Amino acid sequence: MKNLDVKAFYSAFIILFVIGCSEKQVDNPLETVLASNDMRIKKVMDSLGQHEVQIRYTQIDRNGDSLMFTDHDFQVDEDRYFYPASTVKFPAAVAALEKLNELDTLDRDFRFYVEGDSVETTFSEAILQIFAVSDNEANNRLVEFLGFDDLNHRMQRRGVEPIRISHRLSTPNADEVTAKPLVIYLNDSTTGISKSITSKSPKPLDFNGIKKGSGFYAQDSLYQEPFDFSLKNYYPVEAQHALLKRIIFPEAFPKEEQFNLNEAQQKFLLDAMKILPKKIGYDSEEYYDSYGKFFMYGDSKEAIPEHIEIYNKVGYAYGTLTDCAYIKDTKNNIDFMLTATILVNSDSIFNDDQYEFDEVGIPFLAQLGREIYQHELNRKR
Repeated sequence: MKNLDVKAFYSAFIILFVIGCSEKQVDNPLETVLASNDMRIKKVMDSLGQHEVQIRYTQIDRNGDSLMFTDHDFQVDEDRYFYPASTVKFPAAVAALEKLNELDTLDRDFRFYVEGDSVETTFSEAILQIFAVSDNEANNRLVEFLGFDDLNHRMQRRGVEPIRISHRLSTPNADEVTAKPLVIYLNDSTTGISKSITSKSPKPLDFNGIKKGSGFYAQDSLYQEPFDFSLKNYYPVEAQHALLKRIIFPEAFPKEEQFNLNEAQQKFLLDAMKILPKKIGYDSEEYYDSYGKFFMYGDSKEAIPEHIEIYNKVGYAYGTLTDCAYIKDTKNNIDFMLTATILVNSDSIFNDDQYEFDEVGIPFLAQLGREIYQHELNRKR
């Protein structure tokens, strides 16, 4: 009889364990959000195979001074390649500030120009332009200051990995491994020239999806073969989210994983990440509030409410849209993190400028942000 009782107890335990595991597995709010009947989400989910969606959503809970992050993933896979586009400007900005903090002779308000260029700027201006309007030239100037090897190393040593930034953006010398020197105004009448930096030549990446589509255009000719991304930048969801956490909540990480930014730099960076184009003089008709903010407001040109703060960096190129954001509602006292990427290239041809950014991609990301935001409003803490 005792054996029967033990067997009965064991069977009941197994049943309860399996039920418990099943409940835990489905306890992912992303599954509910992505099951939405809203056509902006349903259109993507009904043809999921062609969109290469990856999402990480982080819930933030507090207990006194303690922070707890709960990550929820959908198809996140560092071995499944997507082109990160302008999201790589975020690590460039952080690395540049950290390098400046290590130099006694420079700060972010020194004026400079890249040797051979005529545009003068400051590091502060470049970083503001990166976040406000995703300026490619501003990013490339920071790359010249850093070099690729130093940029990547600064990320990796803080736990922001995997990452491999190997080219500039939208410029003829994109792949040049030798960075141009900077001519820096040390005062009104004296300039100094930075050392030229040479990085190692990048090795081809080998990931799932590293070759995409069925064809691509190059120099006005169509090549009927997959487009090869193996020498492009690599900055997956895991790394993007890791950098975001370390910048928004540095105190949640051990000292060796915190970036070496002083208090003024940290405040400047956070202000830059949430800034709207109109705040630094851009025409609000052309550069509307959501110009660089896809989640929640990307499909609208209306003003973003004052109580919604979005600290983020977007990217869009080669049919791929990505946003990595910390979203804070100061009125309702909620905050969360969200990183998502989607491919919208229905004809499978790259470089033909026929991408469904406005029809499919941005509406999906905007509605995804709204659905997560609504979940946060209703979530018990």
